[in-house]
Amino acid sequence: DAIPSADQIRITTSLKSQRGSVWTKNKSIFEYWEVEVTFRVTGRGRIGADGLAIWFTEEQGLEGPVFGAADKWNGVGIFFDSFDNDGKKNNPGVVVVGNNGNLLYDHQNDGSTQALASCQRDFRNKPYPVRVKITYYQKTLTVLINNGFTPDKEDYEFCAKVEDMVLPSQGYFGISAATGGLADDHDVLSFLTFQLTEPGKEVPIPDAEIPQKDKEKYQEEFEHFQQELDKKKEEFQKEHPDVQGQPGKTTCAFFLSADDLFETVSDRELRQIFEGQNRIHLEIKQLNRQLDMILDEQRRYVSAVTDEIAKRGAGFPGQQGQVSQQEIETVVKTQEEVIRQVNEIRSSMADTLRLISGAQHPGSAAGVYETAQHFNDIKEHLHVVKRDIEHLVQRNMPSSEKSKCPDLPPFPSCLSTMHFFIFVAVQTVLFIGYIMYR
Repeated sequence: DAIPSADQIRITTSLKSQRGSVWTKNKSIFEYWEVEVTFRVTGRGRIGADGLAIWFTEEQGLEGPVFGAADKWNGVGIFFDSFDNDGKKNNPGVVVVGNNGNLLYDHQNDGSTQALASCQRDFRNKPYPVRVKITYYQKTLTVLINNGFTPDKEDYEFCAKVEDMVLPSQGYFGISAATGGLADDHDVLSFLTFQLTEPGKEVPIPDAEIPQKDKEKYQEEFEHFQQELDKKKEEFQKEHPDVQGQPGKTTCAFFLSADDLFETVSDRELRQIFEGQNRIHLEIKQLNRQLDMILDEQRRYVSAVTDEIAKRGAGFPGQQGQVSQQEIETVVKTQEEVIRQVNEIRSSMADTLRLISGAQHPGSAAGVYETAQHFNDIKEHLHVVKRDIEHLVQRNMPSSEKSKCPDLPPFPSCLSTMHFFIFVAVQTVLFIGYIMYR
């Protein structure tokens, strides 16, 4: 059911029970390789099915039940599963499954029993195309994904990694997709394949582009299929004017109202905004946990220093005041530096929170309140640290130094009464003489 054209390939259309795939014609002889795939998975439903798969197998894949391709493959498949078969609410997700040609894919559990690595990512109905970078180098397979929230093509984040993975030395690259009772459009915009070479090895010459005749032929096939598809849709609407869609799947059945099944454009935009703000909120919570860990470490450090001061004071009574003062100054400087850094992080997080509060819609006020509560907790932790420092300083100072200041030394007497009167008399005579002279 795949439809090729000049600018993309629609692996499956948003019709029920569709299967499609595209494979390379010749085997790749790459020992190590990397592929960059750009695709879109779009649909009117709040839930999609079934998903899309990227393959590297020893033989070309035929049509089959595993996301449109055959089971018992020899190689690796990276599955972008849209439908939650096992009901664990961990879909849409990305699953890496290897096979030696004897394994049957576990549909009922979404491949969780066979997954070598996985991550949970929502790749449906994104503002920009989703990009995936898959690298196989020195028996390590790495999957990076660009979630489609930004136009930045290099904004990849880590998804999965499999080490000590042995793949066929030669094989075919492919991509496939399938729909069930629910349906999405699965469009592939690009599939770029690179050979990774170690230093000193010769770089191969790239192949030529697709001939213009083949492009024109694909375009004609696409237009012809599109016309037939439009006719089928019109006939279906005439025959079933009241049917909006029947959710379900060969492996799972459920019933929803039409309002729950489909979402409007505004609902989709609000959902995407909420997902983006929720990711920022999770990052802030992670920073909060890290700050708590830092404060716990500092509290343990203060406790350890206090015990050490007590031991030294007991061992050297005569130098207790001097040693304690040095240790206290070190602790105070360290704590001031830590508090300064924590305050900088806290101010940065507060700026981020203000931006979030300005962008979020009223329905997410609970998330803002929860984040503000986290900042209050951080502030309370900082007050606890300051109190600990004050108690430490007071506890290690001698009791006599707490209540009185040091006495000033007595000043010696350097002027007697006789000298004072003589000095006054001389000054008087000089003053009168000056007046008479004037």
